Amino acid sequence: MVDARTLHESVAAWYARNARVLPWRGIDDPYAILVSEVMLQQTQVERVIPKFRAFLDAFPTLRALAGAQPADVIRVWAGMGYNGRAVRLHRLARDVMERLGGELPSTAEELRKLPGIGPYTAAAVASFAYGEPVAVLDTNIYRVLSRVVHGVEAPSRDALHPIAEELLPQAGSPITSADWHQALMDVGATLCTARQPRCMLCPLRPHCAAAPHLQSGSDPALAEASVPYAPRQSRFQGSARYFRGRIVGYLREQPDTGVDESALEAVLRDAETASGAACPVSLPDLLAALERDGLVRCEGTRVRLP
Repeated sequence: MVDARTLHESVAAWYARNARVLPWRGIDDPYAILVSEVMLQQTQVERVIPKFRAFLDAFPTLRALAGAQPADVIRVWAGMGYNGRAVRLHRLARDVMERLGGELPSTAEELRKLPGIGPYTAAAVASFAYGEPVAVLDTNIYRVLSRVVHGVEAPSRDALHPIAEELLPQAGSPITSADWHQALMDVGATLCTARQPRCMLCPLRPHCAAAPHLQSGSDPALAEASVPYAPRQSRFQGSARYFRGRIVGYLREQPDTGVDESALEAVLRDAETASGAACPVSLPDLLAALERDGLVRCEGTRVRLP
């Protein structure tokens, strides 16, 4: 495998000149970094930037978020999709206030114990907020490291974990662990893309096993084949998730007293017309699932945000 320090030097020099300016970088507030990481799950950076600022304006601290009503959090989350993330973040804030005195843990191991926190988010917060030297593996980093080490024959994602850990910057490295991961994310987002990698501009090209095969940029199929497998998202338009979003979006605009179920039947009919597909589940089943997930409250025939 290529020498780690050589990679660190190349990436550090490139990152110093090309780092993306993002509002959650260059800060040391664990809460703000947690919010950014939850928002960035399955959502593009450009969409997250204004919502990140709006969310922190509404809930500037973990205490403020914990003290808010779920309905207020869901309303501020509007436009982000995957509304369950807002509910889970709110529940986490209350859990941290009640059990941990409002202090987020500083290690990935302890962060993993919080409700709704998975391995990636725990590692990201531990690395970016606290500087813990732990491997942070998002989709971009998976792709970059896979190509550098394995070329165009992508291994399983599990096979990349020990490689990522072996390449972590150590004491005396020209780049910190946090900046190493942020830099790899930027390389993956702007240069080492899935279908059209821009190898000639990449700081890792001289050390990359895939670059000789991909740098012409003429074979998107080969480029895609070099990406570690990730399950593709199912079609959104006309899916249950689509109709859930339409219900929650409608309730955001209603008074706190909510609406009658008959109004939601009309919402579903309009959504079916817009999507050209029938809702795959009945309205009662849809509402029951939303209530289980903490996104609505059903009281007789009335439905409202929680």
